[in-house]
Amino acid sequence: MLLLGAATAYYYAQLPDLAAAVDARSRGSVTMLDRSGNVFAWRGDQFGGVIDPSTVSPHLVNAIVATEDRRFYRHFGVSPRGIASAIRINLSEGRGPLSGHGGSTITQQVAKLMCLGVPYVSSDWESEGAYEQDCRRTTLWRKIQEIPFALAMEFRYSKDEILSIYMNRAFLGAGSRGFEAAAQRYFATSSADLNPQQSAMLAGLLVAPSYYAPTRNLERAQRRASTIIRLMEDQGYLTAAEAAAAQANPATLSAAARQETGGAFADWIMSTGPDFLTRETTEDVSIRTTFDPAMQAAAEAAMANVFATQVREGSAAQAAIVVMSADGAVRAMVGGRDTAGTGLFNRATQAMRQTGSSFKPFVYAAALDLGWRFDDMILDAALTINIPGSGPWSPENYTGEFYGDGTLTDALRRSLNTAAVRLSEEVGRDAVRTVAEQFGIESSLADGPALALGASESTLIEMTGAYAGILNGGSAVQPYGVQELRLIGDSVPLFEQTSGIQERVISENAARQLTYMMSVAVAQGTGVRAQLPNHPVAGKTGTTNSQRDAWFVGFTADYVAGVWMGYDDNTPLSGVTGGGLPAELWRQTMERIHRDLTPRPLPMIDPTVEGRPAPQIVEYGPGDGSWETVPPEWAQGEAPPRGTLLGPAPQDDADQIIMRVLNGLLGRN
Repeated sequence: MLLLGAATAYYYAQLPDLAAAVDARSRGSVTMLDRSGNVFAWRGDQFGGVIDPSTVSPHLVNAIVATEDRRFYRHFGVSPRGIASAIRINLSEGRGPLSGHGGSTITQQVAKLMCLGVPYVSSDWESEGAYEQDCRRTTLWRKIQEIPFALAMEFRYSKDEILSIYMNRAFLGAGSRGFEAAAQRYFATSSADLNPQQSAMLAGLLVAPSYYAPTRNLERAQRRASTIIRLMEDQGYLTAAEAAAAQANPATLSAAARQETGGAFADWIMSTGPDFLTRETTEDVSIRTTFDPAMQAAAEAAMANVFATQVREGSAAQAAIVVMSADGAVRAMVGGRDTAGTGLFNRATQAMRQTGSSFKPFVYAAALDLGWRFDDMILDAALTINIPGSGPWSPENYTGEFYGDGTLTDALRRSLNTAAVRLSEEVGRDAVRTVAEQFGIESSLADGPALALGASESTLIEMTGAYAGILNGGSAVQPYGVQELRLIGDSVPLFEQTSGIQERVISENAARQLTYMMSVAVAQGTGVRAQLPNHPVAGKTGTTNSQRDAWFVGFTADYVAGVWMGYDDNTPLSGVTGGGLPAELWRQTMERIHRDLTPRPLPMIDPTVEGRPAPQIVEYGPGDGSWETVPPEWAQGEAPPRGTLLGPAPQDDADQIIMRVLNGLLGRN
């Protein structure tokens, strides 16, 4: 008794004030809101605020006491009868005396939550989780230590104060610390407004919070709550009618808790934000984001449909989707086929993959910004470039054929490789590399001529952001997801952002020409499968060597989206190109997103207005120096040289051939 009294006195002197005991988290929480201000994700240890038995629903207090310690208000902190009963049950079920049922009172459970007064020191533990797991470990010595610690608490705090510590410190699954946070997390309500069935479900989490979390398995959580309701009825906390009503109307999750969406987006926010306010925050932080749940649902539905109906069963192929506005505001993100998980590998932001022909728009952007035009001619023919240290390199087209002279628009429409390489060599690889980097391709870009064909690697979010720069008229964007960040309870935000638009990369005219060229690639070229019924689309396909990666990135006047498809281990895709399943996945996503949007024209040139006039050949007459075709203003004066190109005139195919020859003789593009 002397030893017990001494130990009790020792622990009594070590116990903190109630205010310090109710919230001893070393880590804070992050609550994420979508673009409309609704909660869609939580990270860290959520704490809804300090509560006590007088401020919560009486049903919650009754449910906790009924299930965890029915004699809580009558014992002195330790229940010898409960311990003996637990040992008997454990032994009868073939376990060790301290394995399974513990027979702990609420006061003893609080002793475990407080780790018998041993504080968490980050340098001593691998993580806070490891510290807490050790605190919950049941051994004979710890069980002995619990007794004087529990007695000390009974002397130091009132029963309601002990229950307050319990209600505030208990972990209740899904990152919830305390019953207020759990009530908000699962039911979007205050702990003061909980009904009997909700209270029973929360109390049921105490025995195994991760296993019984309703976000993990709602039916299992409801069965556990049903048991708690029967206990509440047996102990007189509910009448038979109240218990029957609660059993007939089990608790269900709130819309926010039920949606299970945006995990990849939330993970991206946590990985890109400042550590001290995200991953390692000690504060409770609220982040209003650019996330749009409806667009996320559209992308996830498209992903599920394409893989269910157009990909062979058992395939390990993966895909990723990013949707953003022209200013870089990310609206939706799918990091892989598993759309419900969190903390998973995010192929939209983490996978570095070769871009293939989806890189070509940056080659054309560099040329257009240097003065080339969408209707200038470029040759697509056999080409060999000697690469120092590697020898001769000869690019080929996907079809294995060459198409001769054609406009830049036609070369992009057909995704011609030799034409793209010729253009890149003409304008200079450094110019192409600079444009790509300024548009946001931050990855290391290839030095050789294969740069033009997307030999470099990038991420889907980088590529989608770069295309957003084309849509917005030629200015770079930094993809962003955080609109406002503030500490919970503060009225002034720590950070705000309304746009990701940065410096101009190419002229607006060059961007408008490129948008037109990319619209032709969708209307008549490799991207036809991405066409939308009523909304004009511009975009570009991409397929890498051996079909290891397939891309489609494109935009309407409203949104830009990118799709990547491939295997995580770089296994070649079977019969998949960027113009196939990626374009189909892009179309299904954007079709859902644009269903209720009014169609708007793309910000592009009108080729019938801005196109170069068709030239006319001037010919000499039959040996007498007269003209067969004379413009009115040239009716008098000296004849121009043979082959001079004059104003517009209708031309047939033969005229086009003659013009091509004359253009070559005159050194014209």
